Amino acid sequence: MLRFLIRRFLALIALLIATSIVTFLLFFAGPSDVAANSCGKGCTPERIQQARVALGLDKPLVVQYLEYMKGLVAGREMGPPNGRYWCSWPCFGTSFQNNRPVWDIIKTALPFTLSIAIGAAAIFLIFGVGIGVTAALHRGKWPDKVAVAISSLGVSLPAPFIGLLFLWIVVSKWQLLPYTSNTVTSPWNPDPWTWFKNYLLAWLTLALIFGANYVRLTRANMIETMGEDYIRTARAKGLPSRTVTLKHGLRAAITPVVTVFGLDLGALLGGAVLTETIFSVPGLGRTAVNATFNQDLPIVMAVVLFSAFFIIFANIIVDILYAVIDPRVRLN
Repeated sequence: MLRFLIRRFLALIALLIATSIVTFLLFFAGPSDVAANSCGKGCTPERIQQARVALGLDKPLVVQYLEYMKGLVAGREMGPPNGRYWCSWPCFGTSFQNNRPVWDIIKTALPFTLSIAIGAAAIFLIFGVGIGVTAALHRGKWPDKVAVAISSLGVSLPAPFIGLLFLWIVVSKWQLLPYTSNTVTSPWNPDPWTWFKNYLLAWLTLALIFGANYVRLTRANMIETMGEDYIRTARAKGLPSRTVTLKHGLRAAITPVVTVFGLDLGALLGGAVLTETIFSVPGLGRTAVNATFNQDLPIVMAVVLFSAFFIIFANIIVDILYAVIDPRVRLN
C-alpha cells in the first residue's frame, strides 16, 4: 500500500507539472500580448514595455515558467526593477485587474465552491445510488419505471433551465428560500441554517443533473451483479435478502460508481461554472469566468491548476477505495 501511494503521489506531481506546462504555454506563449492585456485599454508602447518588464515577460519563456513554478513552492520576487516585492508561496502572481495576489482571490472563492460541491455531491451520491438500487431490485415494476423516467429527465435538462426554474418557482413565486447572492454566508458562518437555505437550490440543481447518471449506472450494475453465480450461492445458503443485496451485490456493483464520483467531485471542486453563475455564488467557477472575460490570465491559470489538482487527487482516493470496497482488488 505504501509503495502504491508513493507511486500515485509521484504521478500526481508529474501530471500537475504537465498540466502547468500546457496551461502556461497556452496563456503566455500564445498570440495575445499578455503585457498589453495587463496594461488595459489606451496604453502607450512605453507603458506596455514597462508592464512586460514588471511581469517578467522580457525573459525567456523557460525562465518565466521556472520562476512561476518556484513561486508555487517557495515564493518569488515580483514587480518592476525599482519596486520589487516578495510574493509568498503559493505565489500564483497578481491579478491584472485589481493587482491583488491571486492566492488571496482563490482563498476567498474556494469556500463557496466547497459549499456547493460537497453538499451537492452528498445529495446526488446518496439518492442516486439509493434510487438506482431500488430500481434494480424492482426491475420492470413501477419503482423502476419512475426511476428511469426521472433519470432520463435529469440527463436531458441543462443546468441553466433547472436553476432558473427553481429561482422562478421557489424564490420568486413561492418565496420559500432566499436568492443566493454575493453576500451568501460561508461554511464557517456561525448560522448553519442560513448557510443551508442559501445553498439548497444550488445543491438540488446539481443533484438532479449528476444524480440521474448515478441512478442509471447503479441500476445497470446492480442488475448485472444480482445475476452472478455468487449471488445465487449466497441466497442458497439462506443469507438474509438485505445481506445479499448490500454486502454482496452493492459492494461489487458500486465500484464503477465510485470511479465516476471521483471524477465528478474533482470537477465540482474545480468550480461549477454554470451553477455558480446562475445563483451568483462567487466561487472558483464564476471567478474563472469573470477572469476570462477580463483576460486576467493569472487567475485563469490558477483555477485551471486547482481544477487539475482536485481531479487527479480524487482519482487517487478512488484507487484507494477500490481495495476497501472490493476485496478482489489489491494494491501492489
